[in-house]
Parts: sequence; C-alpha cells; structure tokens
Amino acid sequence: MRTQISIPHGQIHCNIRNVAILGSADVDKKHPLYQEAFKVARYLAYHDRVVVDGGGPGVMEAATAGAESAGGETIAITFYPKDMPEFEGRDQDNIVDKEIKTANYIERMFGLMDHADAFVIFQGGTGTLSEWSTAWLLAHLYYGNHKPLILYGDFWHKIMKVINEHFFIGEKENNVYKIVKNEVEMVQALDEFEQELEARCGLPRKEEPEKQAEPEKQKEQEGKEKKEGKDA
Repeated sequence: MRTQISIPHGQIHCNIRNVAILGSADVDKKHPLYQEAFKVARYLAYHDRVVVDGGGPGVMEAATAGAESAGGETIAITFYPKDMPEFEGRDQDNIVDKEIKTANYIERMFGLMDHADAFVIFQGGTGTLSEWSTAWLLAHLYYGNHKPLILYGDFWHKIMKVINEHFFIGEKENNVYKIVKNEVEMVQALDEFEQELEARCGLPRKEEPEKQAEPEKQKEQEGKEKKEGKDA
C-alpha cells in the first residue's frame, strides 16, 4: 500500500509561535552545543514560544529540557525505525508534552517542517543537513509566506559562502535566513523575522490564549459593574 505523505504548508498566520530546534543527536549534556541549545530553548519557552524537536537525544533532548525548565510547551515529531541502525530514533529521556508519531523518516521531517513557524538550526550531521536543506527549499518555494531560518553558529558563514560560490543561489533564497553566533543575536533575529512576517504575509495573526483575570481584579470589576447598575 502506498503511504500518503502530507506536504508541509507555508505560514498560515503572521507571527512566530512554534519554533523547531534542529541539530546533532550525538552530543551529551556536557557538550557546549547541548548547553547552547538548552539556553535557546529556555529563552523561547520563557517568551511563550512552543519548542518543537525530533524527540531524539542530543540537541533535541536539550531543546525539550530547556523549554521544560521554563515551564514551556514542547512537541516532538517522532519516528520509530525497525531497519535503520544508524538512525537515533526516539529517546526515552526526551519527555515532551505532545508526541506526534510518523510512519517513516520523510514524514517525520515533513512533520517538523509543518509544525514549526521558524527554525533554529545548530551544528549536526547528515540528518541536520537534510532538515536544513528541506526547510530552506520550502522557504524558497513559499517565499512571501515562508518560514524563516536562524542558522546558529559562526561556522555557517563559511558554509553559506561556499554554497553561494558554487551553486545557483538567488537573492530571495539568501533573504530567508539569518546567521547568529549567540543567544543575544538569535533573539534579535527572531524579533526581526516576526516584524518582517507581520509586514509582508497578509495573513491573520495567531492570537495568544486569553489569560484569566486575577481573582481580586475580577471581584473589583464585578463590584464596579453592580454599583454602576444601581446608580443608573
């Protein structure tokens, strides 16, 4: 039977709510890359962003742990392989609020593309390369209502220099990403991307859930309304 694979959508609203963190599965908690991803995810969660990752170890685990440390919401797009000995698969220490299981690697990758509004891409291996290039391609295809990329680390300057020298890369393709070297620059890039998105996409803004008023303020408001009713 042929598998039905859903193609990821472009942006459907004009703000960045879900942020996918992509990167190496082969780093432990002591590795600087793990610690950097943890800090970035913690910042995102603290500012009401939902952190999305692949449910595996390394940077993915760091993303979940960082978001959870700030009380944030986390989503994992997972795949449980039976015949891929080199794929890290699901990590039992990566405990998320919501897990979305997929049937194969391609559906997992497309799920990451679809459930994110933006991407923060750290250093990684061939899996990270495939995810980055797919996210970049989709940003090109959906240009105007695309999902922006933040390439995290100075090494990206060298990579993009080589690519621009040896591939046919257009101006629009270079407009969909920003290279940052630390958390401070990542915050700035994310803010700039959201401003650009609201200015260009022509789509509705995804509203945040309304927070309930504090009990004291509610009582105060109710009392005020009753008094005004009697005076009327």
